[in-house]
Amino acid sequence: MKVRLMFAFLPLACAAPALAYEEAPVSNGGKVEGKVTFQGAVPTKKIIPTKNKEVCGGVREEQPIIVGPDKGVQDAVVYLKGVSKGKAWGKADKLPVLDQEHCKFKPTVQVIRPGKIDIKSSDPVLHNTHGFYGKRTAFNFALPNENAKITTDLSKPGEVRVECDAHGWMLAYIYVAETPYYMLTGKDGSFSIADVPPGNYTLVATQGYTGDVEMPVTVTAGEAAKVAIELKKK
Repeated sequence: MKVRLMFAFLPLACAAPALAYEEAPVSNGGKVEGKVTFQGAVPTKKIIPTKNKEVCGGVREEQPIIVGPDKGVQDAVVYLKGVSKGKAWGKADKLPVLDQEHCKFKPTVQVIRPGKIDIKSSDPVLHNTHGFYGKRTAFNFALPNENAKITTDLSKPGEVRVECDAHGWMLAYIYVAETPYYMLTGKDGSFSIADVPPGNYTLVATQGYTGDVEMPVTVTAGEAAKVAIELKKK
């Protein structure tokens, strides 16, 4: 018998308004491109499912940071701070989704524009999906049925850490972008941010295990500013 879907939504109290970003044509913009690396030993964490093992699987080890053989970091978030006017967001292909499958979040890291996102469960077990801006709750949904889905709104830019209150090992990050000048690094740690208005900015690279690294960058019209960013353990 299906369990009736119940959920609670707890809005942020006194959430700060999103930064006003103005879309405008970028004439002779530049690029910021480079690579994000991690030089330290790559840690592993033992996952020991204590419930719903038929869905969640058995004991395993997972890495909180994905590092290639050349030390490039996959799925680090890279963005420019201080861009108040620039390229258009572009048309969204579809609504972003955070799924839960075999008691894992998919994707574990994503960047979205401010707005709606579907929180979904592909598992036939109860997930209580809990998102946080810092210590404040962004959403808190019980998803007791397979293919249950709730659409919520993330209008405040920033990092949303997502956990499952029913399965304590589950963890994901949603980065709500202030501007279109955000991206995830590729498998080799590379990134390229295009159509940047000439000027001086702060480039930020961040990853859940390491936290933020910031560096100044100057963008010149029609040229590529090449940078290298090394992440370190918090």
